[in-house]
Amino acid sequence: MIRTARLALLAAALAAPAQAATHAFCWVGANGYRMEGYIAYPDTLAGRVITQDEVTGFGISGWRAERYLGSWSLKDLTPETTWVLRFDTRAQAFPMGGLPAEGTYQAWNANGFVTDCGDPGFGFNGGNQAQDICVDGVFIEESGVPPDTPLSAAPDTSNPCGPLPMSRNARRK
Repeated sequence: MIRTARLALLAAALAAPAQAATHAFCWVGANGYRMEGYIAYPDTLAGRVITQDEVTGFGISGWRAERYLGSWSLKDLTPETTWVLRFDTRAQAFPMGGLPAEGTYQAWNANGFVTDCGDPGFGFNGGNQAQDICVDGVFIEESGVPPDTPLSAAPDTSNPCGPLPMSRNARRK
């Protein structure tokens, strides 16, 4: 009977869904552009670099100062979507630098020309010339920062970019 109970417990544990690690991240581009996002993956993948084929949750939203620009998530993924991702679960960071052969290229609903994010749409590209965004099918060149700019993630998903600066009017109060 004890053996049967242990087998039932083991079977229940194996049938239970795997735990997922979820991290938030914040990319700060040039000229007031920023992107907030999250990534989720099974805990069993911890300790290595994972790809777009292994994540279970992912989403990004774009901003310029306080103006919302758009968003993209896995629910929007189609066979035509540009979707290349690498995430180092040990370092909790996206390898950057923009070189596909080195696994440092990121393309989240935006290809190397940063023009295929849809209209309406939002996307991010970490290419070999810059990290930048696409809004409504248009490359936002002025958002670009150097390709090797670090992009880390953190377990606190509540406020990935930290407190935003208060507006000038709010400071006068």
